[in-house]
Amino acid sequence: MEYKDYYKILGVERKADEEEIKRAYRKLALKLHPDKNPGDKQAEERFKGINEAYDVLGNPAKRAKYDQLGSSYQAWQRRGGRPGGFDWSQWTTGTPGGVRVEVGDIGDLFGNFSDFFSSIFGGMAGQGQDVTSRPRGRPRHIEQPVNISLNEAYTGTTRIIHYNGRKIEVKIPPGAKTGTKVRISLPAKPDRRNAGNFYLLVNVTPDPFFERKGDDLYIIVDLDLFSAVLGSEIQVRTLAGDVMLNIPPGSQPNQTFRLKGRGMPKLRNPTQRGDLYARLHVSLPQKLNDRERDLFQQLSKLRG
Repeated sequence: MEYKDYYKILGVERKADEEEIKRAYRKLALKLHPDKNPGDKQAEERFKGINEAYDVLGNPAKRAKYDQLGSSYQAWQRRGGRPGGFDWSQWTTGTPGGVRVEVGDIGDLFGNFSDFFSSIFGGMAGQGQDVTSRPRGRPRHIEQPVNISLNEAYTGTTRIIHYNGRKIEVKIPPGAKTGTKVRISLPAKPDRRNAGNFYLLVNVTPDPFFERKGDDLYIIVDLDLFSAVLGSEIQVRTLAGDVMLNIPPGSQPNQTFRLKGRGMPKLRNPTQRGDLYARLHVSLPQKLNDRERDLFQQLSKLRG
């Protein structure tokens, strides 16, 4: 198994704080997102890589484990450790109880994480464990983490579970969030009376455009100075497609507009949705020619 340097992938120092990591991820995600690079396999692979890196470094528990692993791995390298000889056993999550469950993704760009990620962090989605064993003769309760994208959480999605030679299609409902458990009844083995329960433990991966808080979504909208001052109509991304937003004259930096019903579906009632909040990021002109500078000076005098 190959060690992955998530700090290098995001281009940040190991001492970077949460905000630095988030900014670096968002900048790369906006650049490499498949919408901006249709058909570019190299950009797609890098996009998967930064999502994997941020999934770890943006989660305090995962980052703490990763930092401990990194220190151990670097110390092993300094001692002259040979390639492929590092002992991963103390760091991998494993699958206790002798139960083997495979989760097959269906067109999930965000869920295709590396073997390194699956081995080290496979049991750390949400707050659950990957498998919970029960005493012999009692129902078996198994939890399997699964990654879905925010788009999949919005529309609902499916996963294929391979269990004891059987293939089971599992539906994840719209509105699912990190920590949501989807229950499936497992078929009983011939030598057992109780079949037990299987749970998919959902982890919604970070999105480069939206921040989710409950059922509400937040997005930053770039706007030039003149559109903010004079007013404008701009296009805003939503998970259901772009919409037009009217920006009144004199709008201020960081001013937030509420788009009612454009957020996430409510898990118990998907016909109802949260709201989308669009926050303005006003870009100021940096390089002025002589004519522009003169006009700004005239405007400054007019404004006193």
